This record gives sequence, C-alpha cells and structure tokens, in this order.
Amino acid sequence: MNRLAILFTLLFCFATAVQAQVDNAPQRSETEKYEWRLRQSVLYGTYIPMDVNEVLLELNKKIDAPSKAKLAAVTEDEAATKLFFSLGRWMTHNWSLYEGSRLSKHMQDLGIHHPDDMVRFFIIVYHRSLTKQPLEVKALIAKFKEKEAETLRKRLEKGTILHEEKKKVDKPGGNKN
Repeated sequence: MNRLAILFTLLFCFATAVQAQVDNAPQRSETEKYEWRLRQSVLYGTYIPMDVNEVLLELNKKIDAPSKAKLAAVTEDEAATKLFFSLGRWMTHNWSLYEGSRLSKHMQDLGIHHPDDMVRFFIIVYHRSLTKQPLEVKALIAKFKEKEAETLRKRLEKGTILHEEKKKVDKPGGNKN
C-alpha cells in the first residue's frame, strides 16, 4: 500500500511538472505555424511531395498495379470524379492541402488555389501519365485558372451592391465646372 501511494505521488509530481513546462512554452502565431509547415518535407509521418513530378512518383509508389489498371480503364473525367472522395481526400488530408504544405504552396504559385482543384489536377495528371498521354500541365493549369475566374465572375454578378458613390473627376488641364 505504501509503495502504491509513493507511485501515485511521483506520477502526480511528474504530470504537474510536464504541464508547467507546456504552459510556459511560447505560443506560435498562425502565420508562424503556416510558414513552418511550408518548410517541412514530412508532416505527421507522411512525405509531402515538392512538386507535380514528385506527386506522380508518390502515387506510383502508393497505388498497386490492379488499381492503376482500373484507373487507366476509365476516362479522365470519370477518374477525377470517382477518385475525388477516396484518393482525393487522402491527398487533401495527408498532404495538408488545406492547412498548408510545401505542395499546396507550389500549386498556389502555379495558379491553382483551392485544395479541391489541386486534387482534381493531381488525379487528371496522374491519369494522363498512366494512359501515356501528354501531361499538358500548362494547359491544364490555364483551364483551372479559367474555371476559377468564371466562378468568381458569377459570384460577383449575384452580389448586391451595398453602397455606391459617384465623384466628379477633374479633367486634366481643365476647369472644375
């Protein structure tokens, strides 16, 4: 009984000491956390590809031959649709596309900003690589940028103007009248 009391006392002291250290640790801002994530090659035990070429290499390592054959047998659009909620969600979560990673930053630099679009892009490019088609990455990026611009245009058209202001502009070299 005496040993049990000593053990509990020691555990309590240890837990209290650890908690005190955690509470005194400096807290990082969200920006600092994001910037730290961008520099990591591994997050939560998963390798984060650096670019599109590494995405293809990683997917080749992770997907078995029968699954590759099934994927190659469907059209590009079917692949992007069917795999979006399976392989796509795996990529989104494990490659930290929403939270930020070096891969998400690379894709944003290329002009694809939304994680769902990034996933669709990866699936389409991977499908093209499996079916031995030209990847045409630049054209595909342009297509995603176009889609994003169209979506924004539609949102703006549906929007309501809250306040409108008109100002008289002076003509250069002329009167204010």
